[in-house]
Amino acid sequence: MKPISNAAVLARFGYAISDPTRAQILMELASAPAYPADLAEKFNVSRQSISNHLSCLRECGLAVAVPEGRRSRYELAHPALAHALNDLLGVVLQVNPDHHPQQV
Repeated sequence: MKPISNAAVLARFGYAISDPTRAQILMELASAPAYPADLAEKFNVSRQSISNHLSCLRECGLAVAVPEGRRSRYELAHPALAHALNDLLGVVLQVNPDHHPQQV
């Protein structure tokens, strides 16, 4: 596997959390592993949508699928990610309520 720069790693992380559903999935996985069907139900999205989001999180290196018979359980790729996500939530940002970033 070819190593990537720190900037590229942060860019992947930023892309992964730029979608509200993926951000919710990551926060859910930070508290406990979960199954795709349960995540779809919890966030009221289709299983296909959850599958796409989980695929993105896997490709970004943030989540892993753990096979369990015919199903897969998802969890964070590294335990330190839960701590990092909670630290990010603790950062206070002053946001202009009138500013709406463009969706990519």
